[in-house]
Amino acid sequence: MSGTLYIVATPIGNLEDITFRAVRILKEVAVIACEDTRQTVKLLNRFEFKKELISHFQPQEARKIPLILDILKKGKDVALVSDSGTPGISDPGFRLVREALREGLKVVPIPGPTAAAAALCASGLPTHRYLFAGFPPPKKEALRKTLSALKDETATLIFYLPARKTREFLAALQETLGERDIVIARELTKIHEEFIRGKTSELLNSIENINLKGEMTVLVGCKDK
Repeated sequence: MSGTLYIVATPIGNLEDITFRAVRILKEVAVIACEDTRQTVKLLNRFEFKKELISHFQPQEARKIPLILDILKKGKDVALVSDSGTPGISDPGFRLVREALREGLKVVPIPGPTAAAAALCASGLPTHRYLFAGFPPPKKEALRKTLSALKDETATLIFYLPARKTREFLAALQETLGERDIVIARELTKIHEEFIRGKTSELLNSIENINLKGEMTVLVGCKDK
């Protein structure tokens, strides 16, 4: 009998956000496939247990998939985790899940934290319809094309963004989508959690005075009717 591939969501900051079920599954599986073993070890140490780890990060993803599938076919359970949040959501995972399903293996989600949902529910922007766009293209022209294609979208738009790209991203937003309600969520669930709200032009004018680091979740309201 084949093993089960568990897709386990882990905290995006505060380690207390992990679920009881997630901890139990991580303890029970034979192997944990993780994005960065150093980050996953911190989580395991917090809950005082050890487990065999397989590094499964983006450049190595294709090479590690056959190894993980072989473990599953031998009847052992595997948990897939990313450094934070839900695997496969702008993180490695999609290709492994797809191949596991093609092989007829069982895939079970263990739901939990994701930055997009956490930011959206506290943003104050409409939540009845939203579009998760992940990381936008890094090059300016590709970024403009991506945003232009969303000009008439009626959903709240959600992006992940490196802090160093904030001004460039806001400028592209202003150019392609015009004035919108913007919410920047940073350091979610951590000590210095912060929500920065304003119109596109307001944030463009003030962004130089805001100390932004790491990765952020940026939400864009739909155009005014």
